[in-house]
Amino acid sequence: MTGEIIEQYDDSYPYPSCLIYGIKLEGKIIHIVCGSNDTELWIITAYYPDNSEWESDLKTRKEKK
Repeated sequence: MTGEIIEQYDDSYPYPSCLIYGIKLEGKIIHIVCGSNDTELWIITAYYPDNSEWESDLKTRKEKK
Protein backbone atom coordinates (compact mmCIF):
# COMPACT_ATOMS: atom_id res chain seq x y z
CA MET A 1 0.00 0.00 0.00
CA THR A 2 2.96 2.33 0.50
CA GLY A 3 5.17 1.21 -2.40
CA GLU A 4 7.06 3.67 -4.56
CA ILE A 5 7.78 3.27 -8.26
CA ILE A 6 11.54 3.70 -8.66
CA GLU A 7 11.96 2.65 -12.31
CA GLN A 8 9.61 2.62 -15.31
CA TYR A 9 9.98 0.21 -18.23
CA ASP A 10 7.56 1.70 -20.76
CA ASP A 11 8.93 -0.39 -23.64
CA SER A 12 8.53 -3.77 -21.89
CA TYR A 13 6.80 -6.52 -23.83
CA PRO A 14 3.97 -7.35 -23.91
CA TYR A 15 2.95 -4.53 -21.53
CA PRO A 16 4.72 -1.69 -19.75
CA SER A 17 6.17 -2.60 -16.37
CA CYS A 18 7.83 -0.95 -13.40
CA LEU A 19 10.03 -1.62 -10.39
CA ILE A 20 8.42 -0.89 -7.04
CA TYR A 21 10.29 -0.27 -3.78
CA GLY A 22 8.39 -1.47 -0.76
CA ILE A 23 8.80 -2.26 2.92
CA LYS A 24 7.38 -5.50 4.31
CA LEU A 25 5.54 -5.59 7.64
CA GLU A 26 8.75 -6.80 9.32
CA GLY A 27 10.54 -3.69 8.03
CA LYS A 28 12.58 -5.50 5.35
CA ILE A 29 13.02 -3.74 1.97
CA ILE A 30 11.66 -5.56 -1.08
CA HIS A 31 11.64 -4.82 -4.82
CA ILE A 32 8.71 -5.95 -6.97
CA VAL A 33 8.59 -5.89 -10.76
CA CYS A 34 5.08 -5.83 -12.19
CA GLY A 35 3.48 -5.27 -15.57
CA SER A 36 0.01 -4.01 -16.39
CA ASN A 37 -2.48 -3.22 -19.10
CA ASP A 38 -5.73 -1.32 -18.68
CA THR A 39 -7.42 -4.05 -16.63
CA GLU A 40 -4.82 -6.46 -15.22
CA LEU A 41 -1.66 -6.41 -13.12
CA TRP A 42 1.00 -9.15 -13.18
CA ILE A 43 3.66 -9.66 -10.54
CA ILE A 44 6.72 -10.67 -12.56
CA THR A 45 9.22 -11.09 -9.73
CA ALA A 46 9.96 -9.97 -6.19
CA TYR A 47 13.38 -9.92 -4.56
CA TYR A 48 15.42 -8.43 -1.75
CA PRO A 49 17.76 -5.83 -3.26
CA ASP A 50 21.49 -6.56 -3.17
CA ASN A 51 23.63 -3.83 -1.58
CA SER A 52 26.31 -4.42 -4.23
CA GLU A 53 23.88 -3.28 -6.97
CA TRP A 54 22.00 -0.50 -5.16
CA GLU A 55 22.98 2.70 -3.36
CA SER A 56 22.35 2.87 0.40
CA ASP A 57 18.76 4.10 -0.15
CA LEU A 58 18.07 0.83 -2.06
CA LYS A 59 16.17 2.95 -4.61
CA THR A 60 19.05 4.07 -6.83
CA ARG A 61 21.10 1.70 -8.97
CA LYS A 62 24.85 1.97 -8.61
CA GLU A 63 26.71 3.11 -11.71
CA LYS A 64 28.31 0.24 -13.63
CA LYS A 65 32.08 0.59 -13.82
